Amino acid sequence: MCVICFVKALVHVFKIYLTASYTYNFRDWPVDFRWDDVRTAGRVGSGHQALTCAAAAAGVWLLQDSALGEDGSGRPPRAARAARSQAQCLLQQIRELPSQLASYALAHSLGRWLVYPGSMSLMTRVLLPLLQQGQARLVERYQGRRAKLVACDGNEIDTMFMDRRQNPGSEGRGLCLIICCEGNAGFYEMGCLSAPLEAGYSVLGWNHPGFGSSTGAPFPQHDANAMDVVVKYALHRLHFPPAHVVLYGWSIGGFTATWATMTYPELGALVLDATFDDLVPLALKVMPHSWKGLVVRTVREHFNLNVAEQLCCYPGPVLLLRRTQDDVVNTSSSLRPLPSGDVEGNRGNELLLRLLQHRYPAVMVREGRAVVIRWLRAGTLAQEAACYERYRVDDEWCLALLRSYRARCEEEELEDEGAWGPHGLTFPWMVGQGLGTRRRKQLALFLARKHLKNVEATHCSPLEPQDFELPWKL
Repeated sequence: MCVICFVKALVHVFKIYLTASYTYNFRDWPVDFRWDDVRTAGRVGSGHQALTCAAAAAGVWLLQDSALGEDGSGRPPRAARAARSQAQCLLQQIRELPSQLASYALAHSLGRWLVYPGSMSLMTRVLLPLLQQGQARLVERYQGRRAKLVACDGNEIDTMFMDRRQNPGSEGRGLCLIICCEGNAGFYEMGCLSAPLEAGYSVLGWNHPGFGSSTGAPFPQHDANAMDVVVKYALHRLHFPPAHVVLYGWSIGGFTATWATMTYPELGALVLDATFDDLVPLALKVMPHSWKGLVVRTVREHFNLNVAEQLCCYPGPVLLLRRTQDDVVNTSSSLRPLPSGDVEGNRGNELLLRLLQHRYPAVMVREGRAVVIRWLRAGTLAQEAACYERYRVDDEWCLALLRSYRARCEEEELEDEGAWGPHGLTFPWMVGQGLGTRRRKQLALFLARKHLKNVEATHCSPLEPQDFELPWKL
């Protein structure tokens, strides 16, 4: 054997050993980063709530859903607390005990498998060869660096980081970090990170608790705990400036992505791909109608993925990617497959409407909301462009109006600290007051088009690199 052949063989053996150690010895790996390794939390910003050691067992803070009848503290409303006697509360608890037990049993068995099928050990075993190939590809082709993170609940989170800062490209994309949040059957080894990675960005992928080599179970609280340590790792160990960190959530990954931007509002931007507003409509779609009460309770108490509420808490740039052939997050029809271009029931529509209603309430009044709903019915790029052209939207006029509003607010509210955030003037903006019907419709369409992009693809199709882009900034 010649020297060159020997060296090639040695390199091949080393790669095999490296991949094998990545796959099989992850539990024995030393911890690379812990949630409490942060020593300079005040430097990043004040948008997130620090988690003390005493609160670690309970996990990070979650936004409570209004449907549960709770206030911001997570307790029943004060009036209700005052009105109920101890005896009434006890009787109520006894009456609700059977349904609570049924909800718990459903959530920790069939419910978890339906919401997070990727956490089933059987699926991991079936996909193991593909996961190994995916890991080897990320390490060999992109010099991926794997790390073990420990969340505040003790779960070990498997991550992979591809650093492009040394060669950021002509547009400087490598200086921006995309944190990818996978779907309910997605793994970073073969998931949504391929699009931003091939587009030239630095990328950080991670697996949900219970997925791949990550430990634990993928309930919302555990998912948020994992997301928290991943963001801290990006900011404090990888040393990316918050403004250069973008959250990218695909499908159910929109929950953790919106949680991160809600909790760390100083992060640069948010991209949501094939994401829904709330899990309840999708759960009711696949479960028997007679189970409606049990399903709603189970989702609210155990899988409260309130993406839209969390999204409205983030003040930065947002882009929604709506897939026009998506039948997974579509509730308009039970037909399989979904007719081509049927986007009227896509839950991303509700996500956009909720976002615009929160940010621009004076624009999204009756006629503004109605014209956006009409535009959302366009199932092809040609139909979308025709609808936009029909109302003769003047992009330059819309931009000038928004910029003049922002400038005027800057002059009037210089001393009002509450009006400013990490991204400038906070929402809601009252721009659009006093506009005529035609101008209001034009502005509503302009804003809708800037916040939502149609992609002609199915729910599970890999996103093309050219379809991944950062959100619009004024």
